[in-house]
Amino acid sequence: MPEYPELLVDLLRHGETEGGNRFRGRTDDALTEHGWRQMSSAVEERPAWAEIISSPARRCTLFAKHLAKTHNIPCRQAEWLWEMDFGNWEGMTATKLAETDADRLNAFWQDPLNQAPPGGEPFQQFQQRVLTGWHETIQHTTKSVLLVSHGGPIRIILAKALGMPPQNLMRLEVPHASLSRVRISTDSTGNIYSSLVGLNTGTDD
Repeated sequence: MPEYPELLVDLLRHGETEGGNRFRGRTDDALTEHGWRQMSSAVEERPAWAEIISSPARRCTLFAKHLAKTHNIPCRQAEWLWEMDFGNWEGMTATKLAETDADRLNAFWQDPLNQAPPGGEPFQQFQQRVLTGWHETIQHTTKSVLLVSHGGPIRIILAKALGMPPQNLMRLEVPHASLSRVRISTDSTGNIYSSLVGLNTGTDD
């Protein structure tokens, strides 16, 4: 089998966030001190990337900018790396929603692909946003890159790399500060091949 040029893309989820576990898509909470340490630990022994691309959320971009400045790496923000917008559920805990909106919460848990949170981003729109940005990135990047993002976008990218149907997304665990790696190869006719090199390395809960 001929060898083709390869691109390595690392995917880093943000660390622990202030406010605890809740529906946090566009809610812009900051990292806790522990969350900051988690992310630092995850990338501690990694070689320098040619570029860092981050979600605009504070829990992602503040660390990304710090890492970029420390290692003199270009860093930019990308809207497509935002988490899913949870609409009216933004900032709420599942426990609270179980008291106030139990039927719609249960519908969402059972069928997140077709049951969007009220006022939230439909899954198909979310998936298209992420994959459009992903394809543009891997088509215009030739060197190793670090993406700093959230659980949802990372799951979508990993599922795409593995050829998994979206119904199985939640089978992919993406803990805080987890670091995963995807290898991208492109043949002479432009066909793109992807493989999962590492999953959830560097986690420190």
